[in-house]
Amino acid sequence: MKQLHEFEIKKMLRLADEAREKAYAPYSNFRVGACLKTDSGAYYLGCNIENAAFTPTVCAERVALFKAVYEGERSFEAIAIISDSLNHTAPCGVCRQALAEFCLPDMPVICADRDGSYEVHELRELLPMAFTSADMED
Repeated sequence: MKQLHEFEIKKMLRLADEAREKAYAPYSNFRVGACLKTDSGAYYLGCNIENAAFTPTVCAERVALFKAVYEGERSFEAIAIISDSLNHTAPCGVCRQALAEFCLPDMPVICADRDGSYEVHELRELLPMAFTSADMED
């Protein structure tokens, strides 16, 4: 796993926390923020955006990822996720699969609780046997 400096982790968590403040979560009242860092050093932020029908709800991680991909980014260094929970917040299964499309299996995923306590995992730990483009080859 690529090693991140403590300063970088704290910066990413601060940015993710700022993104969390922008969450639209009137139904669950569970706000999530994410900060995705590209290999070029850019940061993309996202927050969860809920919908009364629930299915159209989008997680913070995918908002950040899709913003970055839209801007032409294809190479990522790390992602930090923070929520209103007392538990370390990991990406949901859909977000893990979306990240696996663009991120290396050893990319650090920083999972934090609302107070900023965190643990770091590799993406491959969170999504073993990810379905990737290699699975579609002849």
